Amino acid sequence: MAQRDEIVAFLDKLLDSPGFPDYGPNGLQVPGAESVESVITGVSATKELFEVAIQKDASMVLVHHGVFWGDAGALSEMQAGRLRVLLANDLNLVAYHLPLDAHPSVGNNALLIDELGLAIEESFGDYKGRSIGFVATAPGIGGDELATTIAARLGREPMHLAYGPERIERVAVIAGSAPDYIEAAAAAGCDAFITGEPAERVNSAAKELGIHFYAAGHHATEKLGVQRLGEALVEHFGVNHEFVDIPNPI
Repeated sequence: MAQRDEIVAFLDKLLDSPGFPDYGPNGLQVPGAESVESVITGVSATKELFEVAIQKDASMVLVHHGVFWGDAGALSEMQAGRLRVLLANDLNLVAYHLPLDAHPSVGNNALLIDELGLAIEESFGDYKGRSIGFVATAPGIGGDELATTIAARLGREPMHLAYGPERIERVAVIAGSAPDYIEAAAAAGCDAFITGEPAERVNSAAKELGIHFYAAGHHATEKLGVQRLGEALVEHFGVNHEFVDIPNPI
């Protein structure tokens, strides 16, 4: 058993989240029970995930994508439905978005790089003065070989736009939806760029820049960080933890 506020303070400090520029609030989004014995982690704050957490008698849900985005305003019916489930069951909702992408050891990008057998070289991907991704070194891997590795490690075939050189030495990585960082990747001397989602304009960009582009899935590229956070809570607070993967093909 641990105190909710102690858990949130630990995560805030670990991820350096206060003041981190983002699209929505990081940390405790919806308060519930003050004492936490069991934590469910997942990629996104959906009603389905909350219902699983209730079935498993959890008192905290920790996610990468929270309920609130952009400027605060009137709730949509969908948001209200999610909040009803949380509030009726005294269930805490904690979310960390860009701070979790950016972290050099427990973040989505760092863990994805490690999962693919690459090595971090330097920070990459400026967002309002903070880097959210990394450039990694690759051991002269072929473009198709990297696609095969991504498929094997993430469990889904990536979209591969094979416009880069025969051998890849430097790879820029930003999980989730960041296709427009492809120009920055090329400017950083990278042979390939890995993100989650594509955009129509990225095909011509990759061709003109002479770079490999991989869209490996928004959901698939952002599962690792929140799992590692759950493991950290087990180590530091002795709580129970389970990662629940709600299937998402995007």
